[in-house]
Amino acid sequence: MTQPSVILATASYDHTIRFWEAKSGRCYRTIQYPDSQVNRLEINPDKRFLAAAGNPHIRLFDVNSNSAQPVRSYDSHTNNVMAVGFQCDGNWMYSGSEDGTVRIWDLRAPGCQREYESRAAVNTVVLHPNQTELISGDQNGNIRVWDLTANSCSCELVPEVDTAVRSLTVMWDGSLVVAANNRGTCYVWRLLRGSQTMTNFEPLHKLQAHDGYILKCLLSPEFYIWQLHLLITLSRYGMLMGLH
Repeated sequence: MTQPSVILATASYDHTIRFWEAKSGRCYRTIQYPDSQVNRLEINPDKRFLAAAGNPHIRLFDVNSNSAQPVRSYDSHTNNVMAVGFQCDGNWMYSGSEDGTVRIWDLRAPGCQREYESRAAVNTVVLHPNQTELISGDQNGNIRVWDLTANSCSCELVPEVDTAVRSLTVMWDGSLVVAANNRGTCYVWRLLRGSQTMTNFEPLHKLQAHDGYILKCLLSPEFYIWQLHLLITLSRYGMLMGLH
């Protein structure tokens, strides 16, 4: 069938991945995932591929195909894969695992291209909007910035010792980063560029957000970004109507 304009995909401990029509609520495709539960799903920027992170594999599925078989498998991790995401052009993918590593995968080549040792189970990884840094959080409470240009860790901090960092989120313009941990605390930092283009963290807030450990934190886009999209849409509509 024709791919819907909005792709809704779900995954579960029942070892299935399902695709849905968001408006009608109809499930139009089910993929069996017998290897393990699915810990994370991510759709690449052009909506062609769906990455499913399991234990310990990552499977890449063709969104437009009816085949239940993955188009590619990534098997270098040795424990639960807890984070997966794509670079903005979709050329490469990143992942983080409870095996203590953060990895880079070039979708145009086989195998793992880079591996960074966190020395503790990695719970969350986000890509900085500059597309040249990954930020990871692990079970020991470490937050690390991985400089993909220098191929090394450029910054490391520990908000609370031995308190797992469960989730990270970065503002769309790279100005803020938020970390949420197992004690229900959210830390907010301003991200600054140092004299040698190294990211530095300037503390802003410590929020006791919840009584138990936090599963997810998220920053929204700025309002004027949506205004910009609206203006572009109206401009295009005006051009189509012969108003320009």
